[in-house]
Order: sequence, then C-alpha cells, then structure tokens
Amino acid sequence: MNIPPGTRLVFIGDSVTDCERARPIGEGPGSALGKGYVADVAAALSQVYPENPVRIANMGVSGDTVKHLAAQWDSDAIGPGPDWLSVMIGVNDVWRQFRKSDFGGPVMPDEFESVYDELMARARARVKQLVVMTPFYVQGDRADAMRRRLDEYGAITRKLAARHGALLVDTQAAIDRALEKQDYASIAEDRVHPTKAGHAIIARAFLSET
Repeated sequence: MNIPPGTRLVFIGDSVTDCERARPIGEGPGSALGKGYVADVAAALSQVYPENPVRIANMGVSGDTVKHLAAQWDSDAIGPGPDWLSVMIGVNDVWRQFRKSDFGGPVMPDEFESVYDELMARARARVKQLVVMTPFYVQGDRADAMRRRLDEYGAITRKLAARHGALLVDTQAAIDRALEKQDYASIAEDRVHPTKAGHAIIARAFLSET
C-alpha cells in the first residue's frame, strides 16, 4: 500500500461509488461515505493509519456517465482538493446502449475515450496521484453482448491509465476471479450494483493496487 498517511483521497464515479453517500460532499463519520466500497476502503485505511488518517471524500453520483463527470469535474473532482483522485466510470455509458434511461443517453467508445482522456489530463496537473478503476459487469460469459461491450470500455480505461501514468485497479479482473468461486448473485444480483460482498471485492482490489 502506497497511500501516504494524511492523504486527501477523493472517489468519483456512478452509483457503484455513490451508494447513498452524504450531500453535498460525502465525508465524515457514520454513513457519510455511503454503504459501498468507499466506506470499506476507509475502514481499512483507518486501521493502517490510526494517528494520521487518510482523509476520504465520496463524490460519486448515481446515473453518471463520463459526460456527466466532465460537466461537474472542477466542482466534484478537483474542488474537494484531492492529493489522490480515484475514478470509476463507464457502466452507464454502456448500459444505455441496451436500455433507455431518463438520465441521458449512452456514450459511444470514441467519445468515451476522448472525454475521459481530457479529464485525466486535467487531473494530472492538479493531483499527486490519479487512480483509474475499470468499469465492470458481473457476467462470466464473455460472449454476452453487454459484457463484450464493457470489455471494450475497460480496454479504453487501461489504455488511458497507461497514457497518463495513473495507477490501474482492474476491477473487472477482480470480479472475474470471484466468479470462478461464487455465483454472480452473491456479487451483484442485477450484475451491476454490488452486494456487500461485491463491494468488499472492489475494496480489496483497490487496496491491493494502491
């Protein structure tokens, strides 16, 4: 683990990150960080650095695509003053290619890459460390249409992480390893929104790569 004590760590993303976090900034005791992997990461880090804790904020917003992130990047990602910034986005960009939503349309691969690339470039100038987490789909059948599409967006995410010197958390790989041992419903009943056990998998992946 390379996160220094006293680091200001901000998480941003969609509903997988949000998990009912407090508004306007998900920071503080109790359920302020939400009920997902961000809270799990915070609990683990509090044991590592009890005297000089990592200061964590959750800025995830349910329903967001990478275009939503771009619209609120300065206020939600940079505004809280992160030393480290962790981003996980992409599932809504893909999911809306398969189903209509009241929260906006899909974001196709070329636009996803160009918008995300710009956001990473902007973040690099402002933060000490950028962490990029791949989007994921809890589906072991890689021939499944949505799984194939998410894998494309995961590949884009990996490419951008390498381009911008970001730490990569391959969340999909962690989910795939878990699927070898347990049923998908124990990880995410709808294959997208993790159960408590699913969030624990994501938190462990984050901690192992950072």
